[in-house]
Amino acid sequence: MLGFVLPSSGASFYPTRLEDSKAVYLTPDQFPVHADGKADDSEAIQAAINKVQETTGWGIAFVPAGRYRITRTIYVWPGVRVIGYGATRPVFVLADGTPGFQQGIGDMFFFTGFRPRGGSSARPLTPPGTVPENLTIADANPGTFYSAMSNVDFEIGRGNPAAVAVRCHAAQHAFLTHIDFHTGSGLAGIHDVGNEGEDLHFYGGRYGILTKKPSPAWQYTLLDSTFDGQREAAIRENEAGLTLVHNEFKNVPTAISIDSGYSDQLWVKDARFENISGPAILISNEDSRMTQINAEDIVCAHVPVFARFRESGKQIAGAGETYKVKVFSHGLTLAGLGAQGESKTGFQAAPLNSLPPAGPNAIPASPPANEWVNLRSLGVKGDGVTDDTASIQKAIAGHRVLYVPSGRYIVTDSITLRPDTVLIGLHPHEAQFDLPDRTPAFQGPGAPRPLLEAPQGGHNIVTGIGIYTGGTNSRAVGALWMAGRDSLMNDVRFLGGHGTNGPDGKRIDPYNNTHTADPDLHKRWDGQYASLWVTNGGGGTFANIWTPDTFAQAGFYVSNTTTPGYVYELSSEHHVRTEVKFSQVANWELYALQTEGEVGESAFAQSLEIDRCSNLTIANYHGYRVVRSYQPFPYAIRIFDSHDIRFRNVHVDNNSSIGLRDAQGNWRQHVRSGKVSFDDAIVDETRHAVVRDREFAWLDVPGKPAPPHRGLPVEKLSTGFFNISGGAVDASGDLYFVDAHWQRIYKWSTATKQLRILRDNPLDPVNLMFDKAGDLIVVSSGGKDESVYSFRPDAPEDQVTLLERQPADERPGMTAILPTSYWVNGDFSNTLSTETYEYVTLEQMFRKIMTTRKLYQYVSPDRSLFIPADEVVIQGEPYFGAKFSYILQAYGLVNAVPGRPFYVTNESEQKTYSASVNADGTLSDLKLFVNQGGENLAQDAAGNVYLAGGQIFVYNPAGKLIDTIAVPERPNQLIFGGKDQRTLFIFSRTSLYSVRIKPRA
Repeated sequence: MLGFVLPSSGASFYPTRLEDSKAVYLTPDQFPVHADGKADDSEAIQAAINKVQETTGWGIAFVPAGRYRITRTIYVWPGVRVIGYGATRPVFVLADGTPGFQQGIGDMFFFTGFRPRGGSSARPLTPPGTVPENLTIADANPGTFYSAMSNVDFEIGRGNPAAVAVRCHAAQHAFLTHIDFHTGSGLAGIHDVGNEGEDLHFYGGRYGILTKKPSPAWQYTLLDSTFDGQREAAIRENEAGLTLVHNEFKNVPTAISIDSGYSDQLWVKDARFENISGPAILISNEDSRMTQINAEDIVCAHVPVFARFRESGKQIAGAGETYKVKVFSHGLTLAGLGAQGESKTGFQAAPLNSLPPAGPNAIPASPPANEWVNLRSLGVKGDGVTDDTASIQKAIAGHRVLYVPSGRYIVTDSITLRPDTVLIGLHPHEAQFDLPDRTPAFQGPGAPRPLLEAPQGGHNIVTGIGIYTGGTNSRAVGALWMAGRDSLMNDVRFLGGHGTNGPDGKRIDPYNNTHTADPDLHKRWDGQYASLWVTNGGGGTFANIWTPDTFAQAGFYVSNTTTPGYVYELSSEHHVRTEVKFSQVANWELYALQTEGEVGESAFAQSLEIDRCSNLTIANYHGYRVVRSYQPFPYAIRIFDSHDIRFRNVHVDNNSSIGLRDAQGNWRQHVRSGKVSFDDAIVDETRHAVVRDREFAWLDVPGKPAPPHRGLPVEKLSTGFFNISGGAVDASGDLYFVDAHWQRIYKWSTATKQLRILRDNPLDPVNLMFDKAGDLIVVSSGGKDESVYSFRPDAPEDQVTLLERQPADERPGMTAILPTSYWVNGDFSNTLSTETYEYVTLEQMFRKIMTTRKLYQYVSPDRSLFIPADEVVIQGEPYFGAKFSYILQAYGLVNAVPGRPFYVTNESEQKTYSASVNADGTLSDLKLFVNQGGENLAQDAAGNVYLAGGQIFVYNPAGKLIDTIAVPERPNQLIFGGKDQRTLFIFSRTSLYSVRIKPRA
């Protein structure tokens, strides 16, 4: 067995009171609290959380041991951590039949995205699922950081079928740890997860965890946890990027159930399944490229069916009463670099005589709290003014385990740990080690100088602190880590950049007014060494790390080590050149690595570099660039001279999750795609090979070499562009297209094979099309929303006609102009139904958008064409903010001819559909065409479909793949032109290509 605690005896992780002058303590001398399990303590608990937010903004509310009865939803404001202490854990109790927890979803604790202004301490105390009059409570979101609960337990009494202990849909450094959920009659222990969980134990309930994707659309990692006795499934989820390491599931119908119509990137490692009556894993959307399932080292007892596929009913039977699964894999499998993927299911299992003893927890144990020495008690000030360097170093010399309460600890030289030093903080933004700007020891060129140094071979533990190296200290390394295999860094934030508050508690703006530098030009982006540098034999475990400091050369750098390392839920973002780098490294495992490239600083940044490495496993990797970027970057991952690199569940994307208010004042999550992802997922410089697939389940590097491609010759027509698309062809077959960044419209003459600039005006062109009279119609991102204008190609360039936006209507005799690709995931909320507990599927969302008439239309001057359009979603100020609409985000627009099949792809699903076009531009009779998505598509005269999805895949009208056209660069738009309409023009980011298509049946 895994050695987990019994249901009613969860050991207190913090058995004594931890003194912190900035924290709030829920004690009777401060709040009217009873802690007897009978009187209602809801108002007192909320008041304590409010006081943290009202005094320090972000911080800690300590809850002493006791039983606290809850009758209302308690709101945890952003950045507040609720932490229990005492000989036993405090228990939050929902009594039998508590009103408001019988229908819908009743949250005991609710992590929020902000606190409404003007609310008294009592105002937010509302019945579950309701909002006070004139008060909007926003769900936690991608901008909600640091919110957490730890060392508390929950008990849900009988007669509360809608009850949920915690809703925690937050982002970085949000977590739940050291909690027992006795959910009983309730719906779930957790609804809508955020970021990470450790040492969580779920007993009873309909589900242990019930969730959709985390609010930043990143991964959720759960470590060292157990599930026992759930009525329907231990975990029910969709798109959660579920990363499960060292967890136990027993006495349940199903361990992990993926919702109908949904995919997930599921990684399960070192798990134990016992007494599972149905399938241990229930897989949906089995044919989708977005379904990426991998499990390794799973021991099973009394699990007759290891996996079942929901749609087909296919089952993977177990290998006896007791067995071990070495590998289970399902999804798009690449045989090697550059190989064309194939959807496969793999299962390797062998019988066992008995269950083996469990291995160690993923997260090493910390020393007991009675060994902790409060840093402030040793004369360290932490006041943000005093230089604490000498006193901190003295404390380290004299004490093995140091507790770091809230404070800004100023240091002016390296803090060097002993080999056995343990530093424990409880809030990485409130317990900071700060290096002031212009600190002499860190100035000028020279060797790296760490703020914090862990020695070679050390057994160090560092948790719950922030490390800030400023913006002008060019020699600074946040942490130089050379500690050994059993060392630990957990819940550590490398401050600077996004999500950083100043000493006054206000969020620091990391940009000047053009987003091209810091507001203080003395602070140079990419001007310091890496934030976290593991080197010289360093290793250990790194969990829940956030490193978005744009001043650093990289967020996470590992070099010159073969000591094993384990990374769980690391977010490295907003760097100028490289987010994460491995150089001369072996024997590391990276699970739930997430990178984000921002538009201002990361336009030319790679996500991950692997140089001279071996024996690496990278699972549930997310490489992401924000939709506001201007152009794609050539590759997400670059590899040099490396082997035995295992990729499991790779997700490379470019979309934006935007929280905006609707007309009723409610917050909605809008998800939009863009044209600025990575061209290739992986580039291997040594083998001169690329992986164009951005979504796949399995690849070993180097793997089998891809066979040489023989196909139609592709000709490069022109190159040197920034990022071209938006093409259209006139009646003679000449091509027109846009380089939006430079606001240029080009013309390619098929007769002369020459390129010229047609228009070079500051009118923000994005997409083009021609009406029957020969007017060139231009969709523009200029203006308050989008705008549409027209001109004759041969007219003087001062002649422009603006087209008015008209109310939507049926347009008989006119042709609709529509995108062929969409990103539909979040526009129609997939919030769980409070009546049926079912989610709207992605396909249902997509169908609703395709079949719903748009609000407006633009009509061409000759009234032969019309362009349906909705309200534009704007992030930022009108005119200058980032704008999102389907006709702006599309790589190109096409004529949707009535009576001819229209093909459209949902990139979020990686599926392409056929449909019929209605007179108002809506689509009907949508049918799945192929389980392949892409950026754009085109049809030839015979009705064959050419889909741009890394290469060009050619399907006949029945959906059978009949050809593949290899292109030197990733294609993003396809359009037929030329005098005979048999020239396929191919747009890549920098170049224009063409290929002559032979007549096809």
